[in-house]
Amino acid sequence: MNPLHHSLVVRIVALLLIIGSMAIASISATIVIAQRSQGDAEAINVAGSLRLYSAQISQTLQQPSTTNSNARQAAIDRATARFSERLASPALTDRAGVSLTDQAEQSLTSLTTQWQRDITPLIERARDGDGGDVRLAIDSLDDYIDDIDHFVTLLEDHSQDKIRFLTQLQMGSLVLIGLLLTAALYDLRAHFIKPLRRLMRLSRAVGKRNFGYRAPAHSRDELGQLGQTFNQMAAELGESYQELESRVFSKQAELERHNRALQIIHDGSRALYGGGNDLCSSAAPMLRELEALLAIGPITLSLHNSHDNSDMEILATHSLERPRYCRDLACVACLEPAQPIGLSDAIHGPASHVDRHTHQLQLPITAGHLTLGYLTVGHTNPISDTTHQLLNTLCGQLATAIYLQQQIEEQQQLSLIKERTIIARELHDSLAQSLSYLKMQVARLERMQAKAVPVEQQSNVMSDLRDGLNSAYRQLRELLSTFRLSLDKPGLQAALQHTVDEFSERLGFPVCFSYAVPPHLLSANEDVHILQITREALANTLKHANARWASVSLTFEQAELRLAIEDDGVGLKQAESPPMHFGLVIMRDRASHINGTLTFHNRPTGGTGVYLCFTPQANRLIKEARL
Repeated sequence: MNPLHHSLVVRIVALLLIIGSMAIASISATIVIAQRSQGDAEAINVAGSLRLYSAQISQTLQQPSTTNSNARQAAIDRATARFSERLASPALTDRAGVSLTDQAEQSLTSLTTQWQRDITPLIERARDGDGGDVRLAIDSLDDYIDDIDHFVTLLEDHSQDKIRFLTQLQMGSLVLIGLLLTAALYDLRAHFIKPLRRLMRLSRAVGKRNFGYRAPAHSRDELGQLGQTFNQMAAELGESYQELESRVFSKQAELERHNRALQIIHDGSRALYGGGNDLCSSAAPMLRELEALLAIGPITLSLHNSHDNSDMEILATHSLERPRYCRDLACVACLEPAQPIGLSDAIHGPASHVDRHTHQLQLPITAGHLTLGYLTVGHTNPISDTTHQLLNTLCGQLATAIYLQQQIEEQQQLSLIKERTIIARELHDSLAQSLSYLKMQVARLERMQAKAVPVEQQSNVMSDLRDGLNSAYRQLRELLSTFRLSLDKPGLQAALQHTVDEFSERLGFPVCFSYAVPPHLLSANEDVHILQITREALANTLKHANARWASVSLTFEQAELRLAIEDDGVGLKQAESPPMHFGLVIMRDRASHINGTLTFHNRPTGGTGVYLCFTPQANRLIKEARL
């Protein structure tokens, strides 16, 4: 595997190393050439000065020797010494074999040899002024100057060659580096910039939830692998997003369905609580709607009989026949809409479709520790947790409705029993006693007739019988009025108001009435006794008081109920009940039935007052009274 083809990092590093190596090589060569070029200018300068001193020696030799021989010789010696010093200068001798070419080295050696072997002896002979020697020395110096010029030319050419080589090296390095940079930029653009732009477009597309875009990833380098990974990630994200969207849609639909189911249960609960004893007509529509909404069913409702631990099916959706325990043959709540109704439905069991389903869920309907029944739900698909919670909520609503219905029925039965007990007690305390008295009077009259007692004596018994019949008839009318009031009027206040209005009309003046009692405080038995005591007291005011003012007040304070019937009549002769005054005796007996205290006494301003005080028989009020 070639790493240059499969790794972008390797290619970039290789290009950087090559370019860096070339740059380092070029700089190193430049440094070497520069170091080897040091002293070239000095060598050229010294070589050039050799021509100058050669020319000075030639000019000095050309001077006439007769003018100033010593001065001439001194000048020649100085020029010769300077020339020798320059020719042996380190700028020329130390560079030999280092930076000089072979020709330059040979030329320098030749110049040195000529100077020492040829030129110096000629100058020495020419010092004396011999014309032939001077001419010969001058000619030799001229030729020697040409050789010096050739040597200087070689030095200059050698220096220019190094500069030319350095220039060519720099140009070549620049060209190669430029080509490598061009190739690197092309490679970066083709294998780095473009793929990176594609990856950026892919990231922006993914950021905008566009998971269908794919970045071309054909290369085998890092960005190609990264592009393939990004493409795979985008595809997986697209699948995950679609799956999440579908799950969100399904959850949203399920929530809407469950909200609708809760609304159905809420509306059905109102029908259940307000439906009286008709559980079928209240629950059946709600169960059908839940079946259609939650894709379950059929649903069967059974009530549990705690006496024999049996379950009685009272309602089944999609039923073709009536339940066995149907109480209303005119009801069609549990039947299919198109199912005809016949009387034979009442004697056959319900034909539900529960057996068609392979799965059934039975949920108990309980109120506390009391099992009221069971709700059997058929289903073909598994029931979700939320649907199970909804069914539990439905069972709770059904339990509350069934429990309230049973409590209402029990309360109705208890109320009926209490009402019958009150009627029986009232008949026993009033009409039964009068009839017993009449029966005794009839037996007395029969004995008198059997003994042939005179008619005058029998007339007294007949008068007692007549009075007893009138009293019994009056008591019967009062009882009928009392029971009509307690049954026809809503509560004790309305019954007392009717009684006050009745006696206001009979007395000829309005009877004052005051009522300050919380609603639903007293039982039916207490209502009847208070009403009868009030009627008996007002009847006594009508018959015996000869009053012009009367009042009735009923108040509740400190967990006690206080009844006061007052008038401004003649008052009582005795504080206790007069002999044979059965009205007051019956009033005391009624007060004792409700554990109350009844008192009679004359008012300080005149008249009579009848006062009743007792604690209502409610647990809360009894506890308050004990505090």
